[in-house]
Amino acid sequence: MGFNRRQFLLLGGALGGVGLSLAAQQLSAVNRASQGTAIPLQKLQNGTSTPIAQSSPASGIFNPPRGDARIVVISDLNSQYGSTDYEPEVDQAIALLSTWKPDLVLCGGDMVAGQSPFLSNSELQAMWAGFDQHVSAPMRQAKIPYGFTLGNHDASGAIANDGSFLFSQDREAASAYWNDPSHSPGLQFVDRAGFPFYYTFQQNDIFFLVWDASAAKIPAAQLAWAEKSLASSAAQAAKLRIAIGHLPLYAITIGRDEPGEYLEKAEELRSLLERYNVHTYISGHDHAYYPGHQGNLELLHCGILGSGTRPLLNGNLRPQKTLTVVDVSLSQADTTYTTYDMATLALVDQQQLPKLIATPTAKVLRRDVEWASLTPAEQALEYTPSY
Repeated sequence: MGFNRRQFLLLGGALGGVGLSLAAQQLSAVNRASQGTAIPLQKLQNGTSTPIAQSSPASGIFNPPRGDARIVVISDLNSQYGSTDYEPEVDQAIALLSTWKPDLVLCGGDMVAGQSPFLSNSELQAMWAGFDQHVSAPMRQAKIPYGFTLGNHDASGAIANDGSFLFSQDREAASAYWNDPSHSPGLQFVDRAGFPFYYTFQQNDIFFLVWDASAAKIPAAQLAWAEKSLASSAAQAAKLRIAIGHLPLYAITIGRDEPGEYLEKAEELRSLLERYNVHTYISGHDHAYYPGHQGNLELLHCGILGSGTRPLLNGNLRPQKTLTVVDVSLSQADTTYTTYDMATLALVDQQQLPKLIATPTAKVLRRDVEWASLTPAEQALEYTPSY
């Protein structure tokens, strides 16, 4: 079944009566009272943590028509600094993977809650052990490949005046966790020389490029690597190309619109991705879901499963914790999004999202909207700073 590249499964209309009936079977909201306290971690013989016991998948949840490839996209899983526990929505998302049966799970970063100078190395290790127990180990057990980008709370790339990493201990802890063979993400790597900070892999005829967007500036050497990777025969032979980084090209939420909270030289980065026919740039950090596009590049601003939802820069929608199922049509090089409000498991209606978000550096259109279709008043919308 073919889909237009900006088509979306809506809570009305496209789903019809059956879809509305399914979506109406909303589950009671999960308890949000997680305190993020330390938890004892049982160990398996191979040194990995015992997966958290997952509840049975909910009956009645809408499962969309499957594409040639299916990706579940999650992001920003963490809670307060140093937390080794996770919000109920995180555990719920992992439990529901058996319902969606993805070929791949992608994470937009912030898997743990670092970026504090007061955290010891043992506390950093405990956070990654908590992540393993709640997120990574269940996926390894289910044999689901896991692609990810590191966020500022995982391994910040912020640079000190002397040129060193401000949070080098965080980066060392992240590297140690991911380069432990018992924590293999199960990916088909093309280039893992810079793993886990930047790397490429393939899955279901899709080429994925992950760069280190844990800080606002991507180093020139890494951009040269990205261009070489995207120009490679492996990338260009793929039927679709997707890039992933934690910080977005454009800020979309209140409190995330200050310089340093989004990538520098966004138009140059977008031009690079478009030059090699990258279909979508997936990002986290802004703690809100927005399916957008700028030029020919699709922009999937992941929602959040952890603590700290944020409102969009314009519009009056309540913040939500969300998860997106992406179904890919390889023959048409198209993607279809089905996004869930993880408090209720109802579908998010794309038509309720703003047609346009005026950001500090550009006007980002919703993925189904073209500039010419906007009214003069809509086109005239100007960016208003958060503070």
